[in-house]
Amino acid sequence: MAEKLIAQPRDFPAVEELLQRPSLAAVIALVPRPYAALIVKQVIAEVKQRLKTEKAPITESDLEREIMASISLMKKQEMTRVINATGIVVHTNLGRAPLSPELFESIKSVVTGYGNVEYDLSGGKRGDRGAACERYLSLLAQAESGAVVNNNAAALLLILNTLANRKEVLVSRGELVQIGGGFRIPDILKKSGARLREVGTTNITTVNDYESNLSERTGLILKVHKSNFMQAGFTDETDIGQLVALGRRHNIPTVNDLGSGVFIPTRKILGQAEPTVQQSVRSGADLTCFSGDKMLGGVQAGLIVGREALIKKLKRNPLFRTMRLDKIMFAFLERLLSTYLDGDPTDRIKLWRLLSAPESELYERGRRILDQLGRPDGLTVTATRAYVGGGALPQADLPSAGILFDAKHRPTALMNKFRLMEPPVIGRIENDRFMLDLKAVAEDELTILGEAIGRAIS
Repeated sequence: MAEKLIAQPRDFPAVEELLQRPSLAAVIALVPRPYAALIVKQVIAEVKQRLKTEKAPITESDLEREIMASISLMKKQEMTRVINATGIVVHTNLGRAPLSPELFESIKSVVTGYGNVEYDLSGGKRGDRGAACERYLSLLAQAESGAVVNNNAAALLLILNTLANRKEVLVSRGELVQIGGGFRIPDILKKSGARLREVGTTNITTVNDYESNLSERTGLILKVHKSNFMQAGFTDETDIGQLVALGRRHNIPTVNDLGSGVFIPTRKILGQAEPTVQQSVRSGADLTCFSGDKMLGGVQAGLIVGREALIKKLKRNPLFRTMRLDKIMFAFLERLLSTYLDGDPTDRIKLWRLLSAPESELYERGRRILDQLGRPDGLTVTATRAYVGGGALPQADLPSAGILFDAKHRPTALMNKFRLMEPPVIGRIENDRFMLDLKAVAEDELTILGEAIGRAIS
């Protein structure tokens, strides 16, 4: 029997009829039913429009296939686990720093029920949210006090609005950076109510450039980590210690936006030294702010450390409440900071386990995967270079190993095939070859990766 054709609007099945068809049941069940109904209506509207312009009938099976494809595509937009084989360890688009399962497991009982989020158990009255977390933070940073908000852009906005509203903020032209998602330092300054005062030039800014721009309108001096770019050649910048000395002479606070915020020396592990939070505090910076989900290895948060009097000012600002964290974030940060305080975090924090894994170990993991697959043709384990990511050490490439597909495997097709798997595997194309870099692939993900490769080449 010939399949029914859809050639005009009256030929379309009703939305409810389509939702109840057994042939669509599996895909309809992937999303909430009201959402499935909305997608079915949208597909019908799009097909009707095509019929008007193209005058080409379709079958009901064609309509069902379009509905299946649309629902499957929408399902892919939900949060899901992803295997990061890009070679960028702190990958902004993939959630930045991976969280340590052990730490997450340790907070489960705390965050799934009631907890003393703002309750003082010793006094039996209302307490301060995140009090223990802030104490651990200030102790680790060797600072007088600490505060936590929901991300580092919020931390900077809060600082500027509290200390420099309607005042000028001195920033080097070489540090007016754009951070992720198109947000720019000048835009954050403008929204905070502060006024930007650019000093120096793009490549050279001296302490005299700052001093010559000081006036009664100056609210603070801001130093910004350059994040994901480097300057080379004829360059010079003023270090935070010089700015602190200048600020103290004129009674103006100095703020250091460190961006990634690392607490341990990085030269041995990463080959280059990233400025640490403790160094910023010891230099005398009145406030230092940084992210919680980059080189700290935790959840999204903006952490602020520095002088207690200024931290108290920040907390009195009404904006502070709009930026506060919930119990899950505070609980995780408490455990994370405790781990740092207890000693070397490289074994206990997942980010540092990944960054510390030697090239030889990664090579051996890749070889084991190919051995288990029967050493398929066209796949080799090769040395490559990975990156920290997250705006830290943009020129510090890390020795890594990856599984390389030869020319007979079309790289774009492979990229798409791996991306649409369950779970998705995100690799990269390098020199017109598809590569699965193992630097950011955890040990417990190697079996999944091997199975994905097997499906891709079968």
